[in-house]
Amino acid sequence: MVTPAAIIVHESVHDPHAELWFAEPAGFTALPWEALLAEPGTPGADSLREAMAPLLASASNEMARQELIAQIASGQQLLAALREFGTVHCSVGLHRDDLGGSPRPLLSLFSITWRTTATAPRAVTAARAVTACVGHSRIEYVDLPTGPATLSETTLGPTPGSGLPQLPLLQVHAHLPHPDCKRMAVFTLSTTVPARRGEYRAVLRQVVETVRFADPLAAEA
Repeated sequence: MVTPAAIIVHESVHDPHAELWFAEPAGFTALPWEALLAEPGTPGADSLREAMAPLLASASNEMARQELIAQIASGQQLLAALREFGTVHCSVGLHRDDLGGSPRPLLSLFSITWRTTATAPRAVTAARAVTACVGHSRIEYVDLPTGPATLSETTLGPTPGSGLPQLPLLQVHAHLPHPDCKRMAVFTLSTTVPARRGEYRAVLRQVVETVRFADPLAAEA
């Protein structure tokens, strides 16, 4: 029997500066952007230092401690680079492999990025998002509650000598043009387990069907 998951309303739903609303499925943990990218000397930076103190103190020796510090710094650099390219949300997905029977958890990264587009009808923008770029496959045009959108997939590989694990990276994308016809929200779900592309595509489809460009709670009220 399948038990419906509880719906938790995040406090950000009441953010007066929010530009879109969506529901995230179970198994995803949002990364705290403001804390991780806080400027030195600010209350946010102090809070991050306090939160990291127990983790660093648990290191077995000074070398392990320095490795942890380097990994945290590397993660901060990655988030800063994503923010420069218009990314406004990132979540880490951790799920059990119910189909493959593997004891290892399945990891994924979910992100939302804003892109400026040429002024055009939303259906045209949605189509251009995948036809103007090389490498998109499994393209699907869909009508969501927010309007026209496209789903597609890309597969990337790490550059030899980069030091990254030599695993293919599957990215499932959803392109949702904004009603102002001048920008587009790109939802991306990335994983190194392309064999589960069907399941991850279904997860992303589930997310984008909940997207609204106007406060849904205000509309209900």
